[in-house]
Amino acid sequence: MTTLDNSGAYDTDRITVVIADDHDIVRQGIRSLLGTIADIDVVAEACTGDDAVSISTELMPDVLLLDLQMPGGHGLEATRQITAALPSVAVVILTMYEDADSIDAALRAGARGYLLKGAPQDDVVHAIRAAARGHVILGPGAAERLLERLSSPSAGTAVFPQLTDRERDVLRHVASGQNNATIARALHLAPKTVANHVSNILTKLQIADRAAAIVAARRAGLADGPDRA
Repeated sequence: MTTLDNSGAYDTDRITVVIADDHDIVRQGIRSLLGTIADIDVVAEACTGDDAVSISTELMPDVLLLDLQMPGGHGLEATRQITAALPSVAVVILTMYEDADSIDAALRAGARGYLLKGAPQDDVVHAIRAAARGHVILGPGAAERLLERLSSPSAGTAVFPQLTDRERDVLRHVASGQNNATIARALHLAPKTVANHVSNILTKLQIADRAAAIVAARRAGLADGPDRA
């Protein structure tokens, strides 16, 4: 879905922003928040990762405010595509995921900012302005998690560092030959949540299907139990 506000050229003194989130209420809240800021214009909205890429390609906003977890293309993949093809578009992640793995993966994908949902208005506005000027900006929560990771003795040693800890847990069970229902019971998650994690794993590892994920995980030593290859 796209909502365009301008049909002509943009005012070069103002920062143009596209909001990408699959929840209507989140997009509406951000639009209302930014609508009070004199130097920021929200020019479009997207509700999938694929839409975020196509809209950014069409409109070339200064900043794309992007959720990580969306249908139709994971936020990390959208970030990679946009930063590779449209380096002038600054991607700022606005998400509920506060683990160091997600933050690290987003920055590696090219994001210039990482904020947690619920961040104060001033932090969101500051991040948009900083990213538009080419700076990298982390919200307080994100910065704290990343510093914890960097100061950890085991930093950088995790298998598949682009995955979150939970995604690695799910992949470990997948590699052991368990289906989603069994994994859900083992990890006390909803089956749909497990399915979403599996989809994210395939996207992040850039592999085609569950069978390929099992092979990759077993080669990396993630499988537990007697059926580990």
